[in-house]
Amino acid sequence: MDFNGTAAVVTGAASGLGAATARALAAQGAKVAIFDLQAEKGEALAAEIGGVFCEVNVTQDDSVDAGFAKARAAHGQERILVNCAGVGNAMKTASRSKEDGSIKHFSLQAFDWVIQINLVGTFRCIAKSTAGMLTLDPLANGERGAIVNTASVAAEDGQIGQAAYSASKGGVVGMTLPIARDLSGEGIRVNTILPGIFETPLMLGAPQNVKDALAASVPFPKRLGDPQEYASLALEMLRNPYFNGEDVRLDGAIRMGLR
Repeated sequence: MDFNGTAAVVTGAASGLGAATARALAAQGAKVAIFDLQAEKGEALAAEIGGVFCEVNVTQDDSVDAGFAKARAAHGQERILVNCAGVGNAMKTASRSKEDGSIKHFSLQAFDWVIQINLVGTFRCIAKSTAGMLTLDPLANGERGAIVNTASVAAEDGQIGQAAYSASKGGVVGMTLPIARDLSGEGIRVNTILPGIFETPLMLGAPQNVKDALAASVPFPKRLGDPQEYASLALEMLRNPYFNGEDVRLDGAIRMGLR
C-alpha cells in the first residue's frame, strides 16, 4: 500500500508505540488521525505531524464513533488502522498475605477493565473501521485496507500476575486469523505484532536497575526495544500486500520467565 495521501487511524497514538507509528506514517505522507485520551499530548503530536487529534475512549461505542467521524471529516475514509491502545495490571489470581495470612483474589472489575480496553476495544475499532473500508473502491491490487494490532509476548509467555493482561493479548492473537479470513473477500488485511519489552512511557518511570535487568534478559540485542522498531514492522505489515493473518513476535528472542 502506498502511504502517500492515504488516511490512517492510530489508537493509543499520543505516546509510546502508537506515537512512533503515527510519526512514521506521517513521514511517508499518510494523513494520520490520533485516537487517545491524553488530549495535551495528542494535540501536540497532531500539530507536529500535521494530523488530527480525536479524544477517544475505545471502551465506548459513542466515543469511537465520534472519533471516526472527526477523522473522516478531516482526512476521508481511512484505509489504515493501527491499534496500539492498551493497559496492563498485575495481580495473582488468588493469593495469601504474608503478613496475616488473609486471602484475596484478583478483582473481577480490574480483570474486566483490561479485557475491555485491550481486547474488546481493539475489536470495536476494527469492526467500525472495516465497515467504513468496505465503502471504498479497491486499489489496483484489489486491496481496500490494512490493519495492524498490538498484542504482547505475554500472550504466549504470561508471567505471574498477568492473567488479565495475557488473556487480553492472547485474545488479540486468537482473533487475528479469523478476522483476516472474514475480510479476505473484501481485500482487507489484518496482522498483529507481539512486542517484547519496549522503552515506552510505562518503562520510563522504572528505576534504572530494573530497566538494566530487563535489558540483560533479552538474548540479543541486550536492550529494550525502540518504539521506532515497532513502527518499522507495522509499516512493513501495512505496505506488503502478501502479509496477512500473521502474528509476529518482536522481542529480541526473549522468552519471559516465571516472573
